[in-house]
Amino acid sequence: MPHRRRVEPDIRRYYTEVYAEADRLHRTAQGRLEARRTRDLLARLLPAPPAAVLDVGGGPGTYTGWLAASGHRVHLVDLVPAHVAAVRAACPEVTATVGDARAVPLPDGSADATLLLGPLYHLPDRADRVAALREAARLTRPGGPVVGAAISRNAALIEKSAEGRVDEYSRPLLLRAYATGVNDPATGFTTAYFHRPEQLVEEFTAAGLPAPRLYGVEGPLWPLLDALDTVPDDRLFHDAVACAAAFEQDPAVLGVSAHLLAVATA
Repeated sequence: MPHRRRVEPDIRRYYTEVYAEADRLHRTAQGRLEARRTRDLLARLLPAPPAAVLDVGGGPGTYTGWLAASGHRVHLVDLVPAHVAAVRAACPEVTATVGDARAVPLPDGSADATLLLGPLYHLPDRADRVAALREAARLTRPGGPVVGAAISRNAALIEKSAEGRVDEYSRPLLLRAYATGVNDPATGFTTAYFHRPEQLVEEFTAAGLPAPRLYGVEGPLWPLLDALDTVPDDRLFHDAVACAAAFEQDPAVLGVSAHLLAVATA
């Protein structure tokens, strides 16, 4: 795992000292769209509660509390100690430990469903992403879903362009990330990999999982939602949710979403 020593400290520092992940899905209309659509998809894709759900790379409990409130038995594993501490404080009914998605110290078949809603876009090496998926498959009981999230290859350039933040310095960085998938932390985000839809399918199958079903999370209207942070418009938000749902599995539109969700059966 050649990037492990470089990647882990960078990600821990970013989420401990630079960025408050706990606020992200509440602070902006784009974040609220991501959260709403992800919850809608998970409600359809996960087994009915009560199920044992393993939330690997679940951050500061982004969906953990919602899953527990829905009746699931949730165990969270995250690389960042501050995230684990936050989950333990906020959700006493949830168990949480510090750990790496590529090697989770739990027995085979520990969960009815396993979520990888962060690790796949924080591992720049394909071999590490495949290892994390293979580990998720090992941890999931036969017949249970493995759900992975990815950042779309197109998202960074779309977002910065919509915000009017592409300049002579950032343009080469964004175009390089679009060409290679590897984000340069000089863009302001941490170490990350951005997927094309077909790459996500290939990595699932390389891990021994069936070809996953793919879903576009935010759909094509998410760049417009910046306006809602200054002039709230419930209709635009609800239209964006409905548009994302309508196009969620359209191959021609998938990559326009900021995030992709993939699900396969272990």
